[in-house]
Amino acid sequence: MKSALIWLVMLICSLTLTIALFFSNYLDFQRQEQQLQQQVLALADIIAINTQSTLLTNNRHREETRLKALTAIPTIKNVHIYQFDQTNQQLKFFASYNRSDIGPWPPQTERIQSLSEQPLPLSSADQLELGRQVEVDGQLLGYVYLRAGSDQLQQSQRNQNLITIVIALLALGLALLLALKLQRRFTLPLHVLLELVNKVAKERDYCVRAPTANLDELNQLSRAFNTMMDRIEGQLRKREQAELEIKQLNQSLEQKIAERTNALRESNQELLNTLATLHQYQNQIVETEKMASLGQMVAGIAHEVNTPIGLGVTASTLLQDKVQEIEQAFQQKTLTSSQLARFLNDSKENLGIIYRNLERAAGLISSFKQVAVDQSNENQRQFNMAQLINEVMLSLRPNLKKTAHQLRIECPPDLIVNSKPGPINQILINLIMNSLLHAFDEGQAGEITIRVTLQQHRCFIHYADNGRGVPEHIRKRIFDPFVTTKRGEGGSGLGMHLVYNLVTQALNGKIKLESALGAGIQIDIDFPVGNLSPSKLNS
Repeated sequence: MKSALIWLVMLICSLTLTIALFFSNYLDFQRQEQQLQQQVLALADIIAINTQSTLLTNNRHREETRLKALTAIPTIKNVHIYQFDQTNQQLKFFASYNRSDIGPWPPQTERIQSLSEQPLPLSSADQLELGRQVEVDGQLLGYVYLRAGSDQLQQSQRNQNLITIVIALLALGLALLLALKLQRRFTLPLHVLLELVNKVAKERDYCVRAPTANLDELNQLSRAFNTMMDRIEGQLRKREQAELEIKQLNQSLEQKIAERTNALRESNQELLNTLATLHQYQNQIVETEKMASLGQMVAGIAHEVNTPIGLGVTASTLLQDKVQEIEQAFQQKTLTSSQLARFLNDSKENLGIIYRNLERAAGLISSFKQVAVDQSNENQRQFNMAQLINEVMLSLRPNLKKTAHQLRIECPPDLIVNSKPGPINQILINLIMNSLLHAFDEGQAGEITIRVTLQQHRCFIHYADNGRGVPEHIRKRIFDPFVTTKRGEGGSGLGMHLVYNLVTQALNGKIKLESALGAGIQIDIDFPVGNLSPSKLNS
């Protein structure tokens, strides 16, 4: 800090003096240079006026005698007088002046005209050159060339710089002495205060106090230090008292914490048991939902199967009656050819009805069997996606026949995937049943779209309907269990929860739902599929 203060004072003084003296010397040099130029200009004009008479009379001796008077002016080094010959239109040397210590100067006949056109002397190195025309009544008589030296001006400037340097050194020395004196005055109280701070830091003795300083600012710093020490002492006393109180509180809190810990442990155990029971009940409810869905599908299939079987029974009963009539006519020997032909025709028609309806019932039972097997089996296999969707549609035909909705399937007929058909089957059934139950008003003719694509070993299922949509407060929680808008009207709130679990857990995929009131619902399902076997690829 001491060195910084001294160097700061010296730097300020040095910069101030240097700038002030530099500008002072520069301005003084400019002033002296201008005075020298004005003096040279005046002398050139005087010489040009005096030369008029000598050039007219051609009196060279008189002009040289007059020029010798310039020895009293030491700045004049050389003066040339050139006479203009009107006949030859050329300049010729007329008279000159050379300072004794300089000697003659080469003629300037080639430069004199350009020099005379300059308003100010031409300055170079340590000399000034100037030219002036000598005219009388507009007639050119000749030229005056004057060469002056600026060595005296430069010598004066060097002397001035030397004096300036001496003054600057003296001023800097005085500033150094003042800085040292001020340093002792300022740093001594700071040094004392610094020792007190070090003592407090090392010994942790907060009873020390700073003495009074001579300067008001340092005295304020000392009072602030003393105030800080007083507050620290007070805080230490308060902390000791607080630590004592904390120790007493800790002793009582430890017992309370132990009691609360035991109570929380018991409560946590009860909560864990309750949570396990809830999980068990939830799994049971989900399984019940699956069985209810399967039961509803079985009832629909049974209704569908009853129709072709009933038709087959009716046709077989009618055929049996016809056989009895033919048998009776045959025994009575009243059988005619036309009666036999009609019997054979009716028999073919009834057998055709029986065959077609039995085949239809067998197809329904086969589809139902495949759907049931897929729902109960979660093993991965290769299957035709379009065929799987058709089997699901066939199992849901009783539910769809009761409505005027249109179901649009967009799936390539030869799309073969390697995945788990059971979860996909359950997902489609739950989505369609959810739309039938929640999306449309009674009597409304809606539209349900299922689009399936396969890209880079991932299957994408897009499901959409144009129903009433899902409210905002339901949409945020639609995949949570027991969330439904048909509470007490046949909705359990587990359909979409089951779909979410099947997509994310069974298929290891992702599901995203977008919907708004009046805008229907869009569900995008994305799950990975395995590689197909060579036999499927070749087929």
